[in-house]
Amino acid sequence: MDYQTASLRRNWLGIVVSATMLGLPLVALADVTFEYSAPAIEPEQASGYTEKPGWATERFAVAAANPLATDAGYQVLRAGGSAVDAAIAVQMVLTLVEPQSSGIGGGAFLMHYDGSDVTAFDGRETAPRAASESLFLNGDGEPLEFMDAAASGLSVGVPGTVRMLELAHDEHGKLPWAELFAPAITLAEEGFAVSHRLHTSLAGEERLRDDARGGAFYYTEDGEPLAEGHKLKNPALAAILREIAEHGSKAMHTGSIAEDLVHRVQGHPDRPGAISLEDMATYVALQRDPLCTDWKAYRVCGFPPPSSGHLTIMQILGTMEHLPELEAPVEEGQPSVEWWHRFLEASRLAFADRGKYIADPDFVDPPGGSWSTMLEPDYLALRAESIEEQSMGPDGARPGRPGKLETSWAVQPNQPEYGTSHISIIDEEGNGLAMTTTIEAAFGSRMLADGGTGLPGGYLLNNELTDFSFRPLDADGTPIANRVEAGKRPRSSMSPTLVFDRESDELIASLGSPGGAAIIHYTAKALVAMLDWGLNAQEALELPHAITLGGPAFFEEGRFDASVLEALNERGHEASERELTSGLQAIMKTEEGFFGGADPRREGVVMGD
Repeated sequence: MDYQTASLRRNWLGIVVSATMLGLPLVALADVTFEYSAPAIEPEQASGYTEKPGWATERFAVAAANPLATDAGYQVLRAGGSAVDAAIAVQMVLTLVEPQSSGIGGGAFLMHYDGSDVTAFDGRETAPRAASESLFLNGDGEPLEFMDAAASGLSVGVPGTVRMLELAHDEHGKLPWAELFAPAITLAEEGFAVSHRLHTSLAGEERLRDDARGGAFYYTEDGEPLAEGHKLKNPALAAILREIAEHGSKAMHTGSIAEDLVHRVQGHPDRPGAISLEDMATYVALQRDPLCTDWKAYRVCGFPPPSSGHLTIMQILGTMEHLPELEAPVEEGQPSVEWWHRFLEASRLAFADRGKYIADPDFVDPPGGSWSTMLEPDYLALRAESIEEQSMGPDGARPGRPGKLETSWAVQPNQPEYGTSHISIIDEEGNGLAMTTTIEAAFGSRMLADGGTGLPGGYLLNNELTDFSFRPLDADGTPIANRVEAGKRPRSSMSPTLVFDRESDELIASLGSPGGAAIIHYTAKALVAMLDWGLNAQEALELPHAITLGGPAFFEEGRFDASVLEALNERGHEASERELTSGLQAIMKTEEGFFGGADPRREGVVMGD
């Protein structure tokens, strides 16, 4: 079925959009399978912390970061669509309503279970062919300031989300590709209410105002961010999505849309990038073997490198397993001081390994010839011996020696990581997915592309290349594994996760989160809370956060008693408070069906029947 037929099925508050309104010829509707109806949803407040009830469903469930996006996936599932079908509809709506976090201008990792096999679909962005390891160095050979690099053409990687979703749909889609774009196109044409979170994100953003197109679209003539509740239409994005709906990913990677992207990247007024039409046309989405690790009574499956998510999560949890059992890991409904101490110390050790070894596997060999060496019980038991009553302190952790090392890499210095959105779905046939999707920092490279349409709006380009190490070498001249190289995929923290019962092989959970490098901590703690402490998905997502990337420990502002911070500081953690805005989504299997949770720190919801 072609896109024109699918377009006629779109429905706004129960009124069928006519062919005349769309400027399309009338075609038969005998094979209608999916009719989208735009819901009367006003996204809830996303700043601060809003309690949520959790959602019980019987047949299927979808969890996403915005109610309009969740509803699009829900309607697809109700129409008989697969989990992959629903994810496509959700992603296209997120491109419109949550442009600061993800979209067709970025990349994604998708974990999929089809009832028998788990597959990892890799839509990570790639560095252009003309990129070199000195990409983010200034004339003196020193790294650029992070935001100077991010808000520029230098930071834009070749996007992969659309091509990856097309690959997954070819294998696991049930509804026609074109139909899945109807929700986003309808909302883009008819308008949606700017949410509180989008408004506050715009209010706190400075660099997007510097982009002529982005500044004019998302701000008033006086430079004020669009007001909460403002009805925003995006005709450029609607036109772009029509092309992709009709012609597939080819429309994104060749022709006018690709030409416009290349023009904007190469034409950046301060720091132009090097993406070419050849880079766009030859981008390849990949299928990878997932990493599945036994933990307690479960088999946890996550994404392999270039993601560091699964390896680092399971290093944290595996290291903690080799410590003496705690009598009370949870006290008065919160993780205990001793549990936090162990979690933070294990995180320091895991992040030290992450910074040295993990990068794109097409460019970097794993230690000992296999990534599994980093999760060997004997190795993690040895790492656990470093955890004592006192913290090893900021920068006290050193990389270990997993396996027989054949290649030596330098440790990458810490640098900022941002962004992303997460989607979890389980369909009526029991197929499940976890998909984490990103343009990296809020509003990506701060460049809005209109696909050559000349219409207002469009989609934001990623700044994903800033996930590479800005420094290619350490002070001794030793290469850093995650340095910039042509065609390489930058290391990621995205951690889409599927969990199975080891005895029955039954899929029992799908989860993940945005949050830059802190994605790893958020997801790891949610796994422990749901699977070890017996909390339901919503209760697990409501627990407070604490993280460390190897330096000081940061605790979620306003969520901890002073006594907890004092106790951990006495152990040497240098703990302080800051905002830790996760965006966890989780769905758990129950005896009655499913129970889903959405992070109270953002505006997401769960829907299902």
